[in-house]
Amino acid sequence: MLYKEISLLITHYNRSQSLEHLLLSLEEKQINFNEIVVSDDGSKKEHLDKLKRLKNRFNFKLICTDKNKGLANNINKGQRAVTSPYTLYIQEDFIPTDKFKKCLTDGLSLMNENPKIDMVRFYSYRMYPYLRPVKNGFYKMKFNFWYPSYWQFQYYSDHPHLRRSNFPDKFGDFKEGIHSDKAEFKMSISFLQKKGKALIHEDYKGIFIQKNTDEEPSLVSRKKIRKYIQLTNSFPVKIVRSIYRFIKFRLQYLFS
Repeated sequence: MLYKEISLLITHYNRSQSLEHLLLSLEEKQINFNEIVVSDDGSKKEHLDKLKRLKNRFNFKLICTDKNKGLANNINKGQRAVTSPYTLYIQEDFIPTDKFKKCLTDGLSLMNENPKIDMVRFYSYRMYPYLRPVKNGFYKMKFNFWYPSYWQFQYYSDHPHLRRSNFPDKFGDFKEGIHSDKAEFKMSISFLQKKGKALIHEDYKGIFIQKNTDEEPSLVSRKKIRKYIQLTNSFPVKIVRSIYRFIKFRLQYLFS
């Protein structure tokens, strides 16, 4: 199936094997797009050499940079190369399942029906806390500053999603020169402040699979203490973490 209205944007850094798996999976599922843009963030020579071979095989636009500038820069320069009204954004370590084609078709249809929808999300680590059912398994994400859950501030996500290609005109570019997690959260705050609207699918872990191998592991690095605070199930730490985020996220929404 050809999605003429959609450009596929893939950000890549030193994981050319993962990129190949993603492109092969889409090909096997007969999912095609108006164009494919691969934005590389200064990968090593062996990965760049493979990217050039893959470019000939899959006929994509390759957008390069002379040095690593971070995920935010990689998304920004990739988005600028897109020429279609919609952008499907996927990082190279995700693989679509057999459910993806229908979900993409339904998500695109919902965005065409409602110009107020800015993006449709296909993946998340956990379900968004406040939802209203729409149809075809999609829910509208509801944000209210006074709702208790701090998780509602994680509205935008760099995980696979479909968005309108004029996204930067409304919400701005991604903040460059900072850690990717902070850039992602700043975009989420901008999205909320500017009254962005998004949908998420109920099968938020069944449409894509995130695959990291020993040869090409996750490239997101975090300080040990921060990683411990984020991941620990210790009850006292969870309570402190929740209170801290409850206050911090609201202050950032109000004053950033």
